Amino acid sequence: MRDRRAPGRPRVIRRVLIANRGEIAVRVIRTCERLGIETVLAASEADRRSLPARLADKTIVIGPASAAASYLSTDAVVGAALAARADAVHPGYGFLSENPALARACEAAGVVFVGPGAQTLEAAGDKLAAREHAIAAGLPVLPGGLVGGKARSPAAGAGSANVACGTAEALAASIGFPVLVKAAGGGGGRGLRVVRDPAALAGAIAVASAEADAAFGDPRVYLERYVARARHVEVQLLGDGGTVIHLGDRDCSVQRRYQKLIEEAPAPLLGGALREAMHDAALALGTRLGYRGLGTVEFLVDAGAGAFYFLEVNARIQVEHPVTEAVTGLDLVAEQIAVAEGRPVRLRQGEISLTGHAIECRVNAEDPADGFLPSPGTVTTAVFPASARADTHIQDGEQVPPHYDSLLAKVIARGPDRASALNTLRRALETTEIGGVRTNLRLHRELLASQEFAAGAVDTGFLARWLEETPPSVQKNEKAATGG
Repeated sequence: MRDRRAPGRPRVIRRVLIANRGEIAVRVIRTCERLGIETVLAASEADRRSLPARLADKTIVIGPASAAASYLSTDAVVGAALAARADAVHPGYGFLSENPALARACEAAGVVFVGPGAQTLEAAGDKLAAREHAIAAGLPVLPGGLVGGKARSPAAGAGSANVACGTAEALAASIGFPVLVKAAGGGGGRGLRVVRDPAALAGAIAVASAEADAAFGDPRVYLERYVARARHVEVQLLGDGGTVIHLGDRDCSVQRRYQKLIEEAPAPLLGGALREAMHDAALALGTRLGYRGLGTVEFLVDAGAGAFYFLEVNARIQVEHPVTEAVTGLDLVAEQIAVAEGRPVRLRQGEISLTGHAIECRVNAEDPADGFLPSPGTVTTAVFPASARADTHIQDGEQVPPHYDSLLAKVIARGPDRASALNTLRRALETTEIGGVRTNLRLHRELLASQEFAAGAVDTGFLARWLEETPPSVQKNEKAATGG
């Protein structure tokens, strides 16, 4: 399977339509400005006066506030690209960034899609298809299979393939409780349930299937063994359809409801052999897919057992890409654009140098003291530190609409080692102020001050445990704090 452009001279991209919003739109605009590329923002009515709209060379309104009628409309995005005479569409992350229909529509319209081709997006976007490719590439996977579907026979090695299944109950029994119910057509925590009791299996499957259908238009779910106290580690790939290299790894284990909050590079406290094996596994899968563009192979790590398992492929730029930029010195958006133009990857694996450590916090408009409910409104204060990188789309007076993801900013600190990066980030967050909407700033300050996080190697259950152990006064202070 190869994701390769037709041979010929590279196509120079001079004008890009950015089919996204928020901080990633600003991020793409900044790189395009540096490269001398004109930017056109595809914005909804709710975002027509946003910071990205003010920074772009031109803005085209593609629909009402509803994402379904604007950012999720392939026709609206491609129509805007044609109207703008754009050479390329950059989809950012989320929305249509991993949608093969958009990649195909761009190709049909003669517009470059800044990302993998439709065939790769289909293979990566369907979790079961990605799992099969991972198995074929020799990656370890957790025992599991499609609910009620026909599965592969176990391959050599424990936990390396789908187990045979008939009914959901039989499959779960063969895997062993607890099990995960997972959506086949997408991720982000939607259509995902942990089932510890066989009596709760049928209900969990029904709820997860309905949620997956609503979120992805695909009701299929599968079961997989649940690993407690696991870490979430991912490997960044860059490919040109032939050559694939890795840009190191990241730890994304601090999560709430399967949504990442804190990420760092490199992943701390991984043994050298385990880290190298994960890099090799990611490269093997990227090579099998003939990967073109930026992509991330995500793994579940059972550090106690010295084992890792394939989770999924994210075929786009990641929210957490700045920590990789910080330790590699690369501009990943620029690398994306170069590959999209049809140019080969300009670096060999041996030329990738990882220096220092970087940690990123996602600052969201949400209320941790009230179940992390979103907090739309008008930003009255927005102050970010000079001591750390801040990727954001908000300024004083900026509107935070209720229609989209709650991400306001990412604060990223780098240091020669993890301890220094953590200290820099702690100081940076103390001088970060956002007023007018509730945020999780105080939560981040408390998390980064905890001994468990400072020790490293936290698992995906860390935040839930920390919230249970946090005194009520801290959560009350969170709600009352200005900018927090």
